[in-house]
Amino acid sequence: MSISVEATGELAPEEQKRLKADLHRSLRRNKIKALMLVAPLVVFILITFVAPIGDMLIRSVDDPIVNEFMPLTTNALENWDEQSLPDEAIFAALAQDILDGNKAKTIGKAAKRLNYEQSGMRSLIMGSARKYKKIQAPYKESLISIKKGWGDIDNWKVIKRLGSKLTASYYINAFDMETSPDGEVSFVDSDEQIYLKLFWRTIWMSMLITAMTVLLGYPVSYLLASLPTKTANILMILVLLPFWTSLLVRTTSWIAMLQSQGILNDLFVWVGIIGDEQRIQLIYNAIGTVVAMTHILLPFMILPLYSVMKTVPPSYLRAARSLGATPWTAFWQVYLPQTVPGISAGAILVFILAIGYYITPALVGGQSGEFIGNAIAGHMQKSLNWGLAAALGVMLLVLVLGIYGVYNRIVGTNSVKLG
Repeated sequence: MSISVEATGELAPEEQKRLKADLHRSLRRNKIKALMLVAPLVVFILITFVAPIGDMLIRSVDDPIVNEFMPLTTNALENWDEQSLPDEAIFAALAQDILDGNKAKTIGKAAKRLNYEQSGMRSLIMGSARKYKKIQAPYKESLISIKKGWGDIDNWKVIKRLGSKLTASYYINAFDMETSPDGEVSFVDSDEQIYLKLFWRTIWMSMLITAMTVLLGYPVSYLLASLPTKTANILMILVLLPFWTSLLVRTTSWIAMLQSQGILNDLFVWVGIIGDEQRIQLIYNAIGTVVAMTHILLPFMILPLYSVMKTVPPSYLRAARSLGATPWTAFWQVYLPQTVPGISAGAILVFILAIGYYITPALVGGQSGEFIGNAIAGHMQKSLNWGLAAALGVMLLVLVLGIYGVYNRIVGTNSVKLG
């Protein structure tokens, strides 16, 4: 390819345009190559992270069940004034929905959803469906004679309120609040609150577990960083060994150790610390959860600490000692501040992992050691109330982001290092 140059030594205008076009094509090809390289990662993140969170957000407010399986009733109730019992036309719509739903075996889904909102609604609807042969005009008198609950205006208010495809009732329940038939929202009695207590328990126990890992992991990391590399590598295998063992095996091993007839209690009795009749309950409570989760999450604290401690020159401590500092002063004022980034990295890692755990608390925590994750899993697997589970999951996500924001505000991500 020949390039023409003018007498002044500059490229001709046509050549300049051609070179610019070639440059743009080259840059565009490089961008396409870079995009193709990161595309698998982007797709992976979208499928495994963004999509589930988006689905959870939708499920937490999506409530089409009553509208879908009782369409005639919900449409008829749109213009109801809620001051007196519905008229015959609305009762006729309800009767038709019950008959159609009973035939299609779908009325139970609407009854179950309504029962989440107000106890007794399922028996009211399913009891009427079982006596579908008695449902006949005039429908108002017929339905009330079958189930007196149809004469209660509050039940009709619940049906109308849940007739919308979008709802805030899952979040209301997640905040331990309830909605009156008139639509007023208020907190339930303190002795009936479940989820707020679980959230508070999850936070403080996760903070306690994080503090325990710092107290136990710091000396181990200091020892590994102080030893010769060959010896430290051998001991590091012991730190990494739990990663090669199933989480279920590690958790169940604590059951054998902490139960009333377990190894620890037998040791306490043998040493004479306690009598055989005074065995300590160390499992199926908060103690079991803290002990087991501290053991499981301890490597996540040791590894960041160790990697940061290896970057601290030992000569700093020797220089402080040579200037008259005591070993404690040298450690407290010279060594510890330089390891704060490792403590910060390990603490935020352990805390976020702990706050979302549910397998270990479910196995060793009992009633007093369960986390909010156990409640979410229970609604997903047992009660099948996925809307409430999604609302609790969103609240947990917002809580973690909020705590991370406060942490970033106080500590700052710039001070977090992994070595």
